Amino acid sequence: MLNKHPTFSGIAGPVVIVIMDGYGLPKTEVGSAIAAARKPTLDALFANYPTIRLRAHGTAVGMPSDDDMGNSEVGHNAIGAGQVYAQGAALVAEAIASGAIWRGQAWQQVVAGAQAGRGVLHLIGLFSDGNVHSHIDHLKALVLRARDEGLRAVRIHALLDGRDVPETSALLYLEPFEAFLEALRAGGFDAQIASGGGRQVITMDRYDANWKMVELGWHTHVLGRGEQFASASAAVRALRARAPGTIDQDLPPFVIACDGAPVGTIEDGDAVVFFNFRGDRAIEITRAFEEGDEFDKFDRVRRPRVTYAGMLQYDGDLKLPKRFLVDPPAIRDTMGEWFSRSGITQFACSETQKFGHVTYFWNGNRSGKFAGETWQEVPSDIVPFEQRPWMKAAEITDAMIAAIGSGQYKVLRCNYANGDMVGHSGHFRAATMAIEAVDLALSRLLPAIDAAGGVALITADHGNADEMFELDKKTLQPALNPDGSYKAKTSHTLNPVPLALYDNVSGGKLGLKPLEGAGLSNIAATVANLIGLDKHPAWDDSLLSISPAG
Repeated sequence: MLNKHPTFSGIAGPVVIVIMDGYGLPKTEVGSAIAAARKPTLDALFANYPTIRLRAHGTAVGMPSDDDMGNSEVGHNAIGAGQVYAQGAALVAEAIASGAIWRGQAWQQVVAGAQAGRGVLHLIGLFSDGNVHSHIDHLKALVLRARDEGLRAVRIHALLDGRDVPETSALLYLEPFEAFLEALRAGGFDAQIASGGGRQVITMDRYDANWKMVELGWHTHVLGRGEQFASASAAVRALRARAPGTIDQDLPPFVIACDGAPVGTIEDGDAVVFFNFRGDRAIEITRAFEEGDEFDKFDRVRRPRVTYAGMLQYDGDLKLPKRFLVDPPAIRDTMGEWFSRSGITQFACSETQKFGHVTYFWNGNRSGKFAGETWQEVPSDIVPFEQRPWMKAAEITDAMIAAIGSGQYKVLRCNYANGDMVGHSGHFRAATMAIEAVDLALSRLLPAIDAAGGVALITADHGNADEMFELDKKTLQPALNPDGSYKAKTSHTLNPVPLALYDNVSGGKLGLKPLEGAGLSNIAATVANLIGLDKHPAWDDSLLSISPAG
């Protein structure tokens, strides 16, 4: 159990943690959907209640450097853990640099499996340097090592990004990579891109939201079914010409073929590595490869017998995948675990798109609940989010109000996905509506917290809707496309996020102190103090200030 706080007995009512996904604090209001949105509730909150800024990117959330964006996975890990762990990007980069990845049993099994079969290794994953789910440098290292190990061939199945990198940047990655592969082939090694498609169309679904995406990816990568092209770059050019304005993440699937035959179907005896390091969008395709006859999500048509590995283990509870190249961070002593041990009841809610973030990632990449936890998922719409930017904010709020009103929970948490999911679309007006939907939700939620005698911490996991246009680094003005339109930005940002303490019960005795370098990991100790408990020794310091009269 956590010790009692030495001077503060805690508030009588519940503590509510609200994550406004994708709500950063920009350097300029130019191009900020947050600045352009009408948000009276948030404006009043930040004007009238204690508010500080938190770091939500780079080393503050376990990324390799401060040039790396934060993301929802590492952000919720940091909030839930109360401490910073080296995350997937850093772990993989370190394993490659040291050579530990090649010495590991999993890689050796992958090589042996391929050599025992046709000598073919397939590499599937997100094709960019966004460093959120994957990095193209990791892919290159895998290709080169496969050559050095004496494998006969490598086939790459490239999921186009345009989300964690500029929205139409695919050719900036494909053309140099195709030249890289061509040089390898000139040296006698058979390495080719075999298939691909936009990450929001095939393969990279998450949280069981749309298994049709995974089925389409299976048909593309494994069976080689789909429209055929001579190269990946040719596919992108043709598909863009056919549907002008389509961004990379929404491009349809394609298959690379020679003389009408796919160059890289996945067959018995091959090895397959899913080279994404982030787990949420890797679990479903992993299940399709690893599960036996019990798999019922779609008809796989045929299930090749392969040696399969993930870059990391994507789910420690479900042991998915069984074989992985780099050990994931062992996240221990989370907020959820220690509140459970201390008899604190907890409630978590979000819609499908972010449900795993307030459950799985929050609890240190564990699928199971702790004792005293209740989870409620609101099913997300299966539509482009810019078409319904309000998403499920109203339904999440309904669930939170009911949970607060029940009196059963001491600590509650929710995630409003709007600012992030709509921000990724690059649609400015839709993003302003997304922020307005969250503001409206808070206008309903905060009075319910007051009625229960509680307080709230309102924050975000990273930025996104705060920068909807690519900005010139010198002028901070929007960059322009050749046609004079603004160049949309669909990725996360490097901006800090807010932390506000909504408190109408302490009579002004509680505040927030801006510790140097404070980040998302400081929230756990802050919540513990609010309920009258001291922090766990492993957690970063609390940001709560308590007046002597408190």
